[in-house]
Amino acid sequence: MKKTLIAGLLLAALASFAVQAQDTTASTASNNGGWTGSGEFGFASATGNTRSQNINAKLGLSQENDQWKNNFFLDALRAKSQLKVVDAAGNTVNDYNTTANRYDGGASVGYKFDQRSYIVGAARYDHDEFGANLWQGVISLGYGYIALKDERNELSFEIGPGYKEYRPANVDVVVGDVLVPQQQSTQNEVVARGLVNYKLKITDNTSFEDTFLMEAGSKNTYLQNDAGLAVTMTKKLALKVGFQVRHNSNVVVGLKKTDTLATTNLVYSF
Repeated sequence: MKKTLIAGLLLAALASFAVQAQDTTASTASNNGGWTGSGEFGFASATGNTRSQNINAKLGLSQENDQWKNNFFLDALRAKSQLKVVDAAGNTVNDYNTTANRYDGGASVGYKFDQRSYIVGAARYDHDEFGANLWQGVISLGYGYIALKDERNELSFEIGPGYKEYRPANVDVVVGDVLVPQQQSTQNEVVARGLVNYKLKITDNTSFEDTFLMEAGSKNTYLQNDAGLAVTMTKKLALKVGFQVRHNSNVVVGLKKTDTLATTNLVYSF
């Protein structure tokens, strides 16, 4: 399933690029066929009494013109922290361990019927070694509608059926006084996918964006909300603060249902 999803993402991207090649060539260099992109990077490091390192990076591409409404993204998060642990001899020592390791990617390709309505195919894959699910992949087909679009605001909705496969996080089982991680079986189900995206241009150099994703199934409902406030410093560079909430309705014993992530990143637009 994972290989199928990744292949699907690549095929969707290649198909979209290929179909639009003529339109992009015919367009002027200034509008570039409606394509825009941005890359984000954030890094934090602490030393002294405690030591930690945190890196997060994002890459996004989007296009909107009279015929297409497309989005592609890649995200990564990795963190290490110094923890106090008890070794085999019973001594408390400092150990530098990975505490976050997550990456995800996805794509949506939308074909417009008119200036408001479009049909959209979407795929998403997420791998998280410390999350509620070790990995999850979703493909879907749905209907999209741009409810509002003016100089300051943009509001769009997407909804449709999809198929999801995921593997819940490992469960630690005591075997001879030793905790042994036990791999869970892969789950699959039909889901209802919903997406709400809102963009607001507050001032000439300040913008706000919020994206809410729902993948609801009979076994598990996944919710994710990404909010970000960006302040432009130059034509290409901006500072952005973001807050992400991820929620699973059904998790294995010992794990929390909700994860949050706050970021402060440097953004480069192209």
